[in-house]
Amino acid sequence: MRSLIRLVVVVVAFSAMPAAAQGVDVPAQDEPRQDEPKQDEPKKDPAPPPPHGSTGWASLIKDSAGDFVAFPRRPSTWVLLSIGAGAALATHPEDHYVETHIVGNRTADRVFSLGQWVGSTYVQVGSAVGLWAVGRYVVAPATEGPRTNKYSEIGFDLIRAQILSQTLVHGMKYSIRRDRPTGECCAFPSGHAASAFAAASVLERHFGYRASWPAMAAATYVATSRLVDHRHFLSDVAFGAAVGMSSGWTVVGTRGRSHLALEPVPVRGGMMIALSRVD
Repeated sequence: MRSLIRLVVVVVAFSAMPAAAQGVDVPAQDEPRQDEPKQDEPKKDPAPPPPHGSTGWASLIKDSAGDFVAFPRRPSTWVLLSIGAGAALATHPEDHYVETHIVGNRTADRVFSLGQWVGSTYVQVGSAVGLWAVGRYVVAPATEGPRTNKYSEIGFDLIRAQILSQTLVHGMKYSIRRDRPTGECCAFPSGHAASAFAAASVLERHFGYRASWPAMAAATYVATSRLVDHRHFLSDVAFGAAVGMSSGWTVVGTRGRSHLALEPVPVRGGMMIALSRVD
């Protein structure tokens, strides 16, 4: 019974982390601020990100490369990573205690049995690609322009979030090389937690805070299942969740802003490459 109570505390801790960081997200389109907002007005979700100009393969490559450039430049990245690092440091002394009291609990094994499958890269990337393909090739486009609609938009952002988060996670895994509870390499940070929270963060921006809580709850479920499955310590999943959230917010946070691009410019006697700002 005591081990189940501790498990519930772990779940609540993961659920509270996204809420604690909501205020650091920088919306892609800034709305005018009022000097004296009325206290009786309900808090509204930020506007969804502006539509992509294209969701094709060329845009995927270009925008994914831009995500790696934007990731360290966003203030929310460092706030989220700081929260995750603080949580990992705070829980590190209790890693083995939590492990010994959660692993082997039959009720927890049954409840969290789907976490390994739901949070796997294959399922997360496969779902994102499937949603993108449906919007790109099945559902009619929203305009007469490129094959872009809500489905391809969300799938496109989910794919980018997985590319960014998993690249960062595996880079850290094989650099830090912390052993798993079973003695295998490499545990820190949790890839399942990062993958699930990256997807949840993208959905949070597209659908708003209130409508995204099921995705955040599912991400928390996946993160907790890694403890029950004896694949990670608590500190692994805490920092993995932070990497995932910061990755997802980077993907949707760069939308609608001006950026720099290299463009060929004709000059007398040939061509030159110019660095220009594109809105």
